[in-house]
Amino acid sequence: MTMWQSGGMGGHGSQNNPWMKLMGIVHKERRHTDNVQSQSGSNERNLNQSLPKLSSQDEEGGAGHGFGGGPQHFEPIPHDHDFCERVVINVSGLRFETQLRTLNQFPDTLLGDPARRLRYFDPLRNEYFFDRSRPSFDAILYYYQSGGRLRRPVNVPLDVFSEEIKFYELGDQAINKFREDEGFIKEEERPLPDNEKQRKVWLLFEYPESSQAARVVAIISVFVILLSIVIFCLETLPEFKHYKVFNTTTNGTKIEEDEVPDITDPFFLIETLCIIWFTFELTVRFLACPNKLNFCRDVMNVIDIIAIIPYFITLATVVAEEEDTLNLPKAPVSPQDKSSNQAMSLAILRVIRLVRVFRIFKLSRHSKGLQILGRTLKASMRELGLLIFFLFIGVVLFSSAVYFAEAGSENSFFKSIPDAFWWAVVTMTTVGYGDMTPVGFWGKIVGSLCVIAGVLTIALPVPVIVSNFNYFYHRETDQEEMQSQNFNHVTSCSYLPGALGQHLKKSSLSESSSDIMDLDDGIDATTPGLTDHTGRHMVPFLRTQQSFEKQQLQLQLQLQQQQQQQQSPHGQQMTQVQQQQQQLGQNGLRSTNSLQLRHNNAMAVSIETDV
Repeated sequence: MTMWQSGGMGGHGSQNNPWMKLMGIVHKERRHTDNVQSQSGSNERNLNQSLPKLSSQDEEGGAGHGFGGGPQHFEPIPHDHDFCERVVINVSGLRFETQLRTLNQFPDTLLGDPARRLRYFDPLRNEYFFDRSRPSFDAILYYYQSGGRLRRPVNVPLDVFSEEIKFYELGDQAINKFREDEGFIKEEERPLPDNEKQRKVWLLFEYPESSQAARVVAIISVFVILLSIVIFCLETLPEFKHYKVFNTTTNGTKIEEDEVPDITDPFFLIETLCIIWFTFELTVRFLACPNKLNFCRDVMNVIDIIAIIPYFITLATVVAEEEDTLNLPKAPVSPQDKSSNQAMSLAILRVIRLVRVFRIFKLSRHSKGLQILGRTLKASMRELGLLIFFLFIGVVLFSSAVYFAEAGSENSFFKSIPDAFWWAVVTMTTVGYGDMTPVGFWGKIVGSLCVIAGVLTIALPVPVIVSNFNYFYHRETDQEEMQSQNFNHVTSCSYLPGALGQHLKKSSLSESSSDIMDLDDGIDATTPGLTDHTGRHMVPFLRTQQSFEKQQLQLQLQLQQQQQQQQSPHGQQMTQVQQQQQQLGQNGLRSTNSLQLRHNNAMAVSIETDV
């Protein structure tokens, strides 16, 4: 890849100059003296055929006639061309030069398809112009040169480079590979129900950002979740507990906490209202979901089910307790069996009540922060596994060491190696409760080493976890900013030389209205060559079709005929009309030189700007 600048006069650029083409034809005609009239008509036909096909491969033209460095034209080569033809790409003033063979490796992209990139060709400078990000194009061009490797420059933002990939039409495969290299987790497709009413209900309960009503439903859901958690905590206060009296002996009683709630308890009634909302929400979402199997596999939906199951188990226990209070004949039960059954029931009820705390995870459905934390832990599972593994090794090592170091001490707290596990965990995590401490000299040495090892063990994977959290957090905030703001990226103008020509026509000092090339007039859709994806003929090459050039050539041919007549034995002196024609020809040449001078000045200004 090389950056390229050109300008000035003379050199090899004159070989594909349209003015050299014209002058070459004129000088060629001067060498023929026979059949002037027929030769003139033949030259005009040759002009009509040669003007559209000006290319860098043309060997005709006068390279040494002083008109070099003018507007250059070339014929875009189809994508199956295997020559090392070089092409110049101008990206916001920075020129890149590469081979067409390099671009043709990816014919489905913007730069690899001649029909697509043709819109951005500037025939005045013989280059493709793109008003896009210059730092990004280094990576875009390297994508073609390396055969498909795409790397984002460090000084280019992520959103800018993503837009450049879309503009140059590198394809979905390149975009997915780029997002994977950048660490993006592939977003799962979330299909919507086909039924319109079902879709509205699904959006109402599943996507709070879809409508104002969906936001209201989300707010109600968050309020009910918080209320349920508050009730779960408050009912454990001694002021709100209710107790049950048991007769343990003939003259004694025993008071214990009643694990079975009372139906008339206000906390139980509020809990019932919360469960009604949770059940209604879960049922509606299940009926409206597009895929029932995926709905049951979702972790958040499993948490919703677990959050409401304890209530129904508790309700069944209450009903069973009410039946026990009825005076019904029952089989005699021994006191030991009765106490064991009660202990088992109480343990089950306590576990069920503990499960209610999982309702707090329902907030993650409405909290971006909890979602980011979950993604961080999921992405850091390897580091967390290493942390647990290192802690396990340290606990086993130092608990064994402190046990044998304190074995000779009378007041040792370490009666066995498993008893020392707790001390090792507390010490390595730098918590240090102080309930178990080494008392001997060697025990304190082991304790010091345990603290140092714990600090190093925990400190190693923590930066990786923090880095993952920062990554997901910034990615989430950047995505929200991109969604909230509409970025209008500047796109390159098609047919830029035509627009430039219209501007130059208005400001030109020349009286001729056709001395500036108009690209729109040079389109020939009937010539076979390039075709688009629908099979329609595209423009196979760029051409100029200017009436001034044809008139100029006709004047030159007429002057040639008159000079030949004067050299003949019956020649006469030039008339006043012939002198006027000659004067018109000279004026035309001066106008041509003026156009050439303006073009060279424009090229010089462009080069100075690039430098």
